[in-house]
Formats: sequence, C-alpha cells, structure tokens
Amino acid sequence: MSTTKIALITGGSRGLGKNSALKIAEKGLDVIITYHSNKEEAEYVVSEIKALGRKAIALQLDTRDVKSFDAFVKNVTEHLKENTGNTNIDYLVNNAGTALYSPIMETTEDQLDEMFNIHFKGVFFLTQKLLPFINDGGGIVNISSGLARFALPGSSVYGSMKAGIEMLTKYMAKELGVRKIKVNVVAPGAIETDFGGGRTRDDKNINSMIAGNTALGRAGLPDDIGGVVAFLCTEDAGWITAQRIEASGGMFF
Repeated sequence: MSTTKIALITGGSRGLGKNSALKIAEKGLDVIITYHSNKEEAEYVVSEIKALGRKAIALQLDTRDVKSFDAFVKNVTEHLKENTGNTNIDYLVNNAGTALYSPIMETTEDQLDEMFNIHFKGVFFLTQKLLPFINDGGGIVNISSGLARFALPGSSVYGSMKAGIEMLTKYMAKELGVRKIKVNVVAPGAIETDFGGGRTRDDKNINSMIAGNTALGRAGLPDDIGGVVAFLCTEDAGWITAQRIEASGGMFF
C-alpha cells in the first residue's frame, strides 16, 4: 500500500492549476489533475509530473455539472484503489474557473448562473462528494482572487463569487477541524496567463496599470502562485487553517 500523499487539483491543465500541480509534485506528492476540454494539454502536464518522478493522471471534469460528480468520484477512487490499494487522497485544490468581465447593467442571468455553478456550487458539492475520501489530517485549498478584496469595474459577479468562497472556506475549516483537515484560501492578484482571454498578459495598458499599482512593480506570474498552493499541501503548513493568503505582490494594498 502506497504511503505517498496524493493531491487532486481541478483545472490543472494550464495556468495556475498547471503550475500548482508541478510545484506539488516537486514536494514529493502524486497528483490527479482535471481538465475541462483540452485533453492534450492535460496529458502534457501529466508527462511533466512523471518526469519529476511522481505519479499522475488527468481526468475530464466539468465543475459546472454537479450531476457528473458521482461518476467522477467513482473514477478517482477506482483508479486509486487499483494503483495504491487505497481510495483516498490527502489534498484537494479547488482551482478550476473561468473569468467574466461584464458591467452590472449588461450581465445576464445565464452569465451569473454559470459563474455561480463554476465558482461556488461546483466547489461546494465537489468538496462534499470527495470529503469521505480525504484523509484525516489532510487539507483543502480553495482559489480566490484579489477581486474579493478590491473592486475593479466589470468583475462584480466573479469577485462576489470569490468572496463567497472565502466565507465558505471558514465554514469548511470550522466543520472539518474535528478531522484535522486544514482549509485555506489562496487569493492571486492579476496573473499573466490565458485566463480571461489573456488580458493581463497581452494587453499592455492593463499590464502597465497593474504593475503601477503593485508594490513589487509588476503583474504576477504562475510561478508566484504555485509554490504557495504547494506549501499548503505539506506538513510545514500543518498549523494553518481558515486563512486567506493573498499572493498579489501588494496589489492595491
């Protein structure tokens, strides 16, 4: 029976999820990543993790589709049982998400519902479904955003959902403390990825605005975040729970 710890990361095929998966593997954990549609990218991440000497697998998951979660959990636990002799994981990183830039006056009900399903409802129920398979003493990392602390026009729905996740994290930490499961939030600032169509990375005006309002003088990079997530998936973070850790370089502090 394997004693290696295992982390499951949603949305691990690109961006912050990919970086977090690689950093977690560097800490000596085996990794399960999920992807929404790009299997090829996900399999490339798996190959990179395996090159680090860790085990990895990529599984398809639409975090909007709560009805698919039972089948997904069955896939995860069957894979683990076959390959480790156990059905359990140690860490869950709720990372999967999409952006929405829309003024309040222009936002539709369908847009709001989709963001709710991805960023709150999906996180809530995927965690609920996986809780019986998270080892006592393990941990959950929820990904939020600096937009839950400061406001930028057009991000009202996204920022509000992330604020909800931050409060949910506190409740999870309270209720799961009896099992010694730590639950924390990592809140990135603006990061240069393809998130939201790559605005932060590709729009020089937006990038310059962010750099000018960040204490460390630049927009963030995936490497600025993955290590923070990975740290929370180690014993070194064993006395940290119910905390919001913002990794934004001091953006709008």
